[in-house]
Amino acid sequence: MNISELVDRKPWVAWVLFLGTAVAVFLAGLFLATILDRRGEASVAGVPMTPLPDFEPRNAVWGQQFPRQFQTYLQTLDTTFVSRYGGARHRDMLGQHPEMVVLWAGYPFARDYDQIRGHYYAVKDVHRTLRTNNDMPGTCWTCKSTDVPRLMDEFGVAGFYEQSWRDLGPEVANPIGCQDCHNPQNMSLQITRPALVEAFDRMGRDIQQASHQEMRSLVCAQCHVEYYFDESNYLIFPWDEDGYDAAAQEAFQDERGHVDWVHSVSRTPMLKVQHPDYELFQSGIHARRGVSCSDCHMPYQREGAVKFTNHHIQSPLADVSSSCMTCHSGSESELTQRVYENQDRIVELRRDAERKLAMLHIEAGAAWDAGATEDEMEPVLELIRSAQWRWDFVAASHGAAFHAPVESGRLLGQAISQAGEGRLILSPILSRLGVDQPVEMPEWEKETLQAFIGIDIEAERAHKAAFLQDTLPSWYQSAQHLREGPTDYVPQVPEALPNR
Repeated sequence: MNISELVDRKPWVAWVLFLGTAVAVFLAGLFLATILDRRGEASVAGVPMTPLPDFEPRNAVWGQQFPRQFQTYLQTLDTTFVSRYGGARHRDMLGQHPEMVVLWAGYPFARDYDQIRGHYYAVKDVHRTLRTNNDMPGTCWTCKSTDVPRLMDEFGVAGFYEQSWRDLGPEVANPIGCQDCHNPQNMSLQITRPALVEAFDRMGRDIQQASHQEMRSLVCAQCHVEYYFDESNYLIFPWDEDGYDAAAQEAFQDERGHVDWVHSVSRTPMLKVQHPDYELFQSGIHARRGVSCSDCHMPYQREGAVKFTNHHIQSPLADVSSSCMTCHSGSESELTQRVYENQDRIVELRRDAERKLAMLHIEAGAAWDAGATEDEMEPVLELIRSAQWRWDFVAASHGAAFHAPVESGRLLGQAISQAGEGRLILSPILSRLGVDQPVEMPEWEKETLQAFIGIDIEAERAHKAAFLQDTLPSWYQSAQHLREGPTDYVPQVPEALPNR
């Protein structure tokens, strides 16, 4: 029986066929419309940008053409996320690790050291920290603002470094953002801080040959690295052929006789590690598997058919689904717990190193006070310098226990061993000098230790309050023209975000 005969015998079949065909056509049309709509979204998102002026520092201006990226960047204002040891929320790190007050005696970090917040706060936080109570080199602005490339172009690189922090203050208005990593002509990733290029040149590498995936880490490595200032305050990354290794970076500075400061208690010529995130990351499994910083801290996001990089730069633990689960199996809770287990072990070693090093500094101070000679103290000071360098290489790195738990543990183990060796050498010196052992230690509490090393914390706070009240308003007024965005564009700043 054919269809015609079936319809003649059962007329209702015709209606079934008609309605079925209509539904199929409707669904096909809806599917086609969805495809065209998604293609339209992707087409709009891929429209070539209108080139921006060279050195355009205002993130809101970039945000006109890249609203998705800009809106996620504004989320770096959010300080609500906190993990077991990190996050964006304010933490008084000296309060949590008071031994660091002793470790940094004579150095500004002993006054104030807080956990970093999002990039949006970079300029504001450097204004407010007690570490900038004394005038600092202009070099200290290098990684804080999109205004820096313009100022380097204006003064020249060396000329920029020769300025003072206060002299440049009225010219620095915009926080870390688009200009730091992107070419304003075509949005390609670019290096805007010359110290990284110079370090690559010394290693015999051409940074211009870096792949796009490598650049997704190198734009971060412009700032998230160890560095120091030479006699003219020129910014240098202590890299050579083995430059990512902590011991190699120590040797680089030792060979040049570099000293960041002389410890006010132990009289040790010290090195201060900054934040060697990139170097430690290079020794970890993620870098060896070709993962970039952006893959985890700025994961891709979809909005309809549009795929873009989420510029809410933050801890991967704040969004395990997007940051980790694209590669890893298991549940989010399992992955998070694995990270915490590594962090717990590293923090345990870190605290042991901090206490032993702090005691060693104080014991060395007691030996000097009792009349120790430079010759007998020399090996002790060498061990202090080397041990604290290794401790600080881990402590100063954001996420060291995640990026490289094995290397972090190795460095902390060396620090503990060297501190112990230093105390063994010092013990007979103290005995010869008639110093009772164990040497009496102060209470391990932040403000007690600050007083112990000679910091008048109330005077420091008053000094900062005067700066914020008397100087900072004029800086803001001077830099107002640098902040002005286009009159027809108002960035949608998230409301009711907690502030520090």
